[in-house]
Amino acid sequence: MSTVQEKIELMKAKQEKIKLGGGEARIAKQHEKGKLTARERIELFFDEGTFVELDQFVTHRCTNFGMEKKSLPGEGVVTGYGTVNGRLVYAFAQDFTVEGGSLGEMHAAKICKVLDLSLKMGAPVIGINDSGGARIQEAVDALGGYGKIFLKNTLASGVVPQISVIMGPCAGGAVYSPALTDFIYMVKNTSQMFITGPAVIKSVTAEEVTAEQLGGAMTHNSTSGVAHFAAENEEDCIEQIRYLLSFLPSNNLEDAPIVETNDDPSRMDESLNTLLPDNPNMPYDMKDVITSLVDNGEFYEVHEHYAKNIITCFARFGGKSVGIIANQPAVMAGCLDVNASDKSARFIRFCDAFNIPIVNLVDVPGFLPGTDQEYGGIIRHGAKMLYAYSEATVPKITVITRKAYGGSYLAMCSQDLGADQVFAWPTAEIAVMGPAGAANIIFRKDPDVAAKTAEYIEEFATPYKAAERGFVDMVIEPMETRPRIITALNMLASKREARPAKKHGNIPL
Repeated sequence: MSTVQEKIELMKAKQEKIKLGGGEARIAKQHEKGKLTARERIELFFDEGTFVELDQFVTHRCTNFGMEKKSLPGEGVVTGYGTVNGRLVYAFAQDFTVEGGSLGEMHAAKICKVLDLSLKMGAPVIGINDSGGARIQEAVDALGGYGKIFLKNTLASGVVPQISVIMGPCAGGAVYSPALTDFIYMVKNTSQMFITGPAVIKSVTAEEVTAEQLGGAMTHNSTSGVAHFAAENEEDCIEQIRYLLSFLPSNNLEDAPIVETNDDPSRMDESLNTLLPDNPNMPYDMKDVITSLVDNGEFYEVHEHYAKNIITCFARFGGKSVGIIANQPAVMAGCLDVNASDKSARFIRFCDAFNIPIVNLVDVPGFLPGTDQEYGGIIRHGAKMLYAYSEATVPKITVITRKAYGGSYLAMCSQDLGADQVFAWPTAEIAVMGPAGAANIIFRKDPDVAAKTAEYIEEFATPYKAAERGFVDMVIEPMETRPRIITALNMLASKREARPAKKHGNIPL
């Protein structure tokens, strides 16, 4: 009969074996690839000494193809909770050193438990994916595991922030859990996502493509838009996630934490008065405007490499988190297209779900014309922006810096779409279309068309007609934009807006 001390020592020995994962040789192989182990990632992510591991002794119960003889430490996934900058966060990290991080029934059950706990406690959940996919020996049980995770992801959507981190291969059904979450991080050169890998594609379509070209970090950050952030390495990735969490509330019933930035809310920037070119057809960088306005010039861009004609980012005004959506005149003149519409609509809905006010910076000449856009469904995709803004009940502030024409003016959150405050710079042009084009239509039969066009431009290429009709609340000097936004945000802090009762709307997906 074992003594109490012997039983304690046995427990410790079991724990040490589990912590070694697939063993020293496989850990070394993981490091050779430039990757950390699951436990190293967890340790780096959480505040020092705060991580509490759950379900350490869980193991599979599969008896197919010799699996009953296999020991899978931790069932190939590390799960638990801890704090990040003092706030509760849940996490799971797949362990590639154990059976390639493959997902089976009990592996999925561990992940589902963490998702359930994050919902109960109202805390964010981080999923670190590094897996060869479904554990083939477990067949339908593995598929069922994925299905359960997908359901949990969906139920948690809009309730707690969900962040997926791709730190290795992620293929087949495994890609859909990240796709159901709020944000996806990828690491350059070491992470890939795809439904079918290069070998299958070659056998079916005869296309030859590398794993990196097919589903690497920059492919999904710049081309497909599946991923939102690209990191240089795993340490950089983890640091970025911790930074993102600083802008977010823990759940949909809370507000984001207030951060003391020591940036004067009344600060004005005279450089904004001369930032815009005198020629309204010349570009400028909207990021210069954002840098000038936000606390300490600091903002965190989402989807930085995708649909660059529009900017989506988190920042702070007076220490409070906001989401910013801004046209980028330096790219495609700031036109809205299919990808920009999707990018914006998703960001709007995230901010609305988590009580983050939205600030819109508008310089948009229209929706991008052309057969590619029409055939690609710009009507449907553009409608996503209209829907998302109209549905959002968080404070919405719009600043029109220059052009705001036609449907794109509405799509960037005009007063008609529910903007609570609309400011315009004296350089703003708010109209159905560009004043020169409009004059050419109106006065095309007039013998004095040139003079009439000049007169029309002088009168209508301004914010004052819209202001006369109450569509613009204030025409302001550019340099005073920051304090105006902060005053408006403070005024809107108690905003309440009731909507018709319904199960859910039908966004034009």
